[in-house]
Amino acid sequence: MQAPEPLILSNGRYDSRLTCADDYDLQSDSFQSGGLPADGVSAAIALGSNLGNSQQILLNAMTVLDTVPGIRVSARSHLYKTAPVGPPQPDYINACITVQTSLSPRDLLHRLLAVEQQFGRVRKERWGARSLDLDLLLFGDRIIAAPKLSIPHPRLHERPFVLVPLMDIAAHWLHPVLHQTVEQLFTQLVEQGLGNGVEKIARAVSYESQTVF
Repeated sequence: MQAPEPLILSNGRYDSRLTCADDYDLQSDSFQSGGLPADGVSAAIALGSNLGNSQQILLNAMTVLDTVPGIRVSARSHLYKTAPVGPPQPDYINACITVQTSLSPRDLLHRLLAVEQQFGRVRKERWGARSLDLDLLLFGDRIIAAPKLSIPHPRLHERPFVLVPLMDIAAHWLHPVLHQTVEQLFTQLVEQGLGNGVEKIARAVSYESQTVF
């Protein structure tokens, strides 16, 4: 298997001297249409952290992502505090961003894994504490079910700590499988008594574009 293009993010900028080990399991794919529109495709990404200065880590990660070739951050949510899921650990700080990207879904995932690594992410146990977690939630209206890559994120509609920040910037984005907007998905959780426990704690600096779809 041919290794993907090596990646690292150093000093807040994109560089090309280290490969994220997880990338070797991910093959780059391409669009059947023969290319992307000039302004790329909109994608939604969730960010989470509960180790270190989590608020600053999320803000720094947003800045770093905006320097990666092929990625432009278009909007970012407020920051929220949520209780952890899994073994005993600190509360999480969560946020979401939307980006315009000229990368394929798998190549975008490669970059997210590399940014996680740059911020000290170590994968020890499922649901364990982490310095930075980046989840690819949505990629335009694409539906992908492949090894190591599922779009939309398979638990997106179950997670208030994702839906609440995503509503800040993409409330009307239509889930391509469930055919409901982000706002409608959260309303369903509220009606089921599952929409609590997400507390706004900080306001992120705004980008020019505040909403997509």
